[in-house]
Amino acid sequence: MKNTEIQDLIKFVAKSGVSEVEIQDKDFKIIIKTPAGRKVETQTIIQAAPVAAQQVVPVAQAAPIVSEPAKPIATAANDDAKYVTIKSPMIGTFYRKASPDKPNFVNVGDEVTAKTVVCIIEAMKLFNEIEAEVTGKIVKMLVDDGSPVEYDQPLFLVDPA
Repeated sequence: MKNTEIQDLIKFVAKSGVSEVEIQDKDFKIIIKTPAGRKVETQTIIQAAPVAAQQVVPVAQAAPIVSEPAKPIATAANDDAKYVTIKSPMIGTFYRKASPDKPNFVNVGDEVTAKTVVCIIEAMKLFNEIEAEVTGKIVKMLVDDGSPVEYDQPLFLVDPA
């Protein structure tokens, strides 16, 4: 099963309201559990067939904002409202390029299409290419190279104009 298929399955289960899905093949076993009545938080357990131990990857929720920002920052947030945000579809480590000797996938000012690969997120030793899924120009990078990212964390701002 490909990573994109697993990601799509997690999204489908989260949106459908199903509390548990289990898929088993000769090479792997996937169990996706969602608490009853909640769609956002999911827990995925992936186990390779020859391995006895299970690996658990919880999907974290974004922390709520507690304090109000200062007025200059609030103005900047209003300016950012016209941009489309590219968010992380998974938990992992964010990389701007395929390897240290390769160029960055995208830089600020680059034009992207829906199928343009903008970064890689490493999750459980698998490198997942993340596509823009929007057409426009990269305006801002919100994550540093090599940083850990959470599910639904903003990565880039794109001007769709």
